[in-house]
Amino acid sequence: MNKLFVSISVEFKKLFHSKIPLITLLTFMLIPFIGGFFMFVLKHPDFAESLGFISTKAQIMGSADWSSYLSLLAQAISIGGLIIFGFIISWIFGREYSDRTIKDLLALPLSRSTIVLAKFLTAFIWCLILSLFVLLVGLLVGMMLDLPQGSKEIVTQGIIVFGLCATLTVLLSTPVAFVASIGRGYLSPLGFMIFTLILAQIVAVAGYGAYFPWSIPALASGAAGNKAYIVEEISLIILLFTSAFGLLSTMLWWRLADQC
Repeated sequence: MNKLFVSISVEFKKLFHSKIPLITLLTFMLIPFIGGFFMFVLKHPDFAESLGFISTKAQIMGSADWSSYLSLLAQAISIGGLIIFGFIISWIFGREYSDRTIKDLLALPLSRSTIVLAKFLTAFIWCLILSLFVLLVGLLVGMMLDLPQGSKEIVTQGIIVFGLCATLTVLLSTPVAFVASIGRGYLSPLGFMIFTLILAQIVAVAGYGAYFPWSIPALASGAAGNKAYIVEEISLIILLFTSAFGLLSTMLWWRLADQC
């Protein structure tokens, strides 16, 4: 267990010596402010009329209230998180191959499973910190806009939906690590993320999103127009199986494949 903590500490040092935390933090910072801008447009019709096309887009978001705003944040973390979370985990795993440090890493007196698990935990922790940051900034922006219908029940339900969507999206990042390990770099996982994101939209429109893991977080957020946030049991099983497959397959690849 001590070796695992040391490995996580090392992974965090490598992460924060890069520009990845800053890039992902600034990128996610756009979510609450863009959402707040749309709410501001909806809340001020006179200003919206002068914007023309932008005001039309804002109408799609619903009304200017806490329920619509928190739903927008949940949708953004569900869709945008597939790319940002995937980018984080692809860097954590892919950089070892791109920087040619994989041989040095595997020469350490640590089991390969410990190394992989430390990388996953580092990625998960940072992704959840980013999600919490988005939520806190989002709540602050919502209070600054003085959005209506901000009852305790509505805000609490919105936070629960956001937390659920963020957690499910983070869990879906494990297959990205497997692709990064097989592809020995960044390009393969980036292509995989774009492919799954596009396919998730197509499958959801076709009506089978509940059975495609990368569509499930967006459906849970209400992106399909369904305000219910309860994930069906079969959907949760499929998503957890996909996450477990990514985790275990990555561990097996690092243990059994030739990394030279």
